[in-house]
Amino acid sequence: MADGTKQDYEFLQPAFEEHARGHVVKNLLDLLDRLKGPKLGYQIDRYQHCLQSATRALRNDERIDLVVAALLHDVADGFAPENHSVAAAALLAPYVDDEAHWVIKHHGIFQGYYYFHHLGGDRNARDIYGDSPYFDACTHFCAEYDQNCFDPDYDDLPIETFVPMLEEVFSRPSLLPGVAPAAPNVEEDITS
Repeated sequence: MADGTKQDYEFLQPAFEEHARGHVVKNLLDLLDRLKGPKLGYQIDRYQHCLQSATRALRNDERIDLVVAALLHDVADGFAPENHSVAAAALLAPYVDDEAHWVIKHHGIFQGYYYFHHLGGDRNARDIYGDSPYFDACTHFCAEYDQNCFDPDYDDLPIETFVPMLEEVFSRPSLLPGVAPAAPNVEEDITS
């Protein structure tokens, strides 16, 4: 790549952009589909959990960024089980507002409020983020759109309801400062 010219990259970028943007929603739906099946001891599988989370957010008239974030909050469970929150947030970062990104990035530790103490951990581990302007939003997200979204009798909306929202959010230009659309943000500190 070091030998590429400005003209080379001006030629290559549109082809990549068209291909990447043209498939991103389908690829995200494929990742969600991979959550179907095993219930892992819960009453529903992770796919239905994500649908239920997004359905509840939509029915509560949350903004589109949070509805899409709710749908995708656990999408990384299958390929990043130890850091699924950070991985899901990385998928969302270029397209959603700062609050939705922060909430998804930290929802794993905030969700721990409901069970860490049962496993010998600190249910208040989330308090290390007490100074964040998004602390209350993340607490709310986990209370309303995560810990309670394992109800096998809840009337989830079908995935087709959310496809136009995914298309809208993932067709946006990148929100990352100084980053061309579809380019990685290699300087972000994932620990923040």
